Amino acid sequence: MALTHASSGQVVNLGALDGQATETCALLKARDIEIMWLVLPAGKQVPSHAVSTSMTLQCMRGKVEVQLDGNVKLLEADQVMYLAGGVPHGLLALEDARLLMTIVLPASRTD
Repeated sequence: MALTHASSGQVVNLGALDGQATETCALLKARDIEIMWLVLPAGKQVPSHAVSTSMTLQCMRGKVEVQLDGNVKLLEADQVMYLAGGVPHGLLALEDARLLMTIVLPASRTD
């Protein structure tokens, strides 16, 4: 589903999005931040990877295992997790899950 990125001041209804978006999509990408809607069906695995900047994962629905340095953390609906930049992590959806991922983008140089 192709969505237009939100603009400054625009309200995005996540409840409506949950029923409409059947796959992962970008909600917003600006110079300093990116927000993604992650759709993970039960059993879906996201291989371990790292993002160079800080990020949060907010579980809106379902349950997800987050693999961190050999440890497993459970992330459930109404919970949020912060990950520092460069931290390797993988995901495994234990149930159909919806997550809101916010990534802080590197500051762009203006000189």
